Amino acid sequence: MILGVIPARFSSSRLPGKPLADIGGMPMILRTYESAKRSKLLDDVLIAVDDERVFEVVNKHGANVKMTPKDLPSGSDRIAYAVKNLRSAKIIVNIQGDEPFISGRMIDEAIEPLLFDKSIQVSTLAKRIQTVSELKSASIPKVVFDYENYALYFSRSPIPFVRDARTNLEKINKAEIYKHIGLYVFRREALFKFTSLEQTDLEKTEKLEQLRMLENGMKIKIVVTEHESISVDTPEDLEKARNYFKLISKGKNENT
Repeated sequence: MILGVIPARFSSSRLPGKPLADIGGMPMILRTYESAKRSKLLDDVLIAVDDERVFEVVNKHGANVKMTPKDLPSGSDRIAYAVKNLRSAKIIVNIQGDEPFISGRMIDEAIEPLLFDKSIQVSTLAKRIQTVSELKSASIPKVVFDYENYALYFSRSPIPFVRDARTNLEKINKAEIYKHIGLYVFRREALFKFTSLEQTDLEKTEKLEQLRMLENGMKIKIVVTEHESISVDTPEDLEKARNYFKLISKGKNENT
């Protein structure tokens, strides 16, 4: 079984109560759930929560939900806890709960390499950076990868460093610079190996948990996507998401 799991942590320092933040009359966690359900390759979607209020909302919606401890250190740990007794889940997709408009096609793009190559244990998504604001934003991780599309490094700083570029715009135009989209696909064994590892030095420095995999020799396959997603980490991001929903809703209404 290919299982999508959406980890939802209620206490966010930058946006408290984030899973229940309203976007167009629906909590963000349910927007993410409904978006994930559009995947053609997922057999099921599970929401892993740490708060009774979120559990109640999700359960009332009819979604598959599991309560997890509040003190788990990361979304990946929350997912591992939620699926430890689901032995039939052989491929597990970590779908970030703050991606309310994640495309089903993006999820499928990330899954596909594991279906065609049994040696691939982990995959994730990247998209070419198009704007200077994305390049400069420390909240948008960047990734560089080799000729076989395996990750070499992730950083909050712009990588690679474009030595001959005089401006940020010139950097974007001269080099292919990619942002990392935090959707992960794990084979079951790889997920439990990853979550059993201690935090590493680079992970602590950059505050990027995927570096733990690289520092321990785990390979991450990068899938380049043309699709875009909106990550909600701050009140400003939430306002952008709400405006985006209004825009796409207006488009749908005009086409009906």
